[in-house]
Amino acid sequence: MGRDERVEHDGYADQQPADVGRQITDAAQLFANVLDRLDDVDWARTLIYSFPAREERSLRWLAVHTLHELRHHLLDMRAQLAAD
Repeated sequence: MGRDERVEHDGYADQQPADVGRQITDAAQLFANVLDRLDDVDWARTLIYSFPAREERSLRWLAVHTLHELRHHLLDMRAQLAAD
């Protein structure tokens, strides 16, 4: 997924906090809308998730994992903004 490379390629250090905040808010609303529209069959669907090891996961797991990661990133962003 190029997680480490994305920082450099996307120019994270040059992005304006207000722009990033708006983009994150928009993405969160889109994500929540998709999750709200899923039914029980959708939640049980599986996919292959390749990090840290290739493994079959449910869509429910992916949603919970994504929310967990977003919380960590939110804490990081708040700490960075407080330090500036």
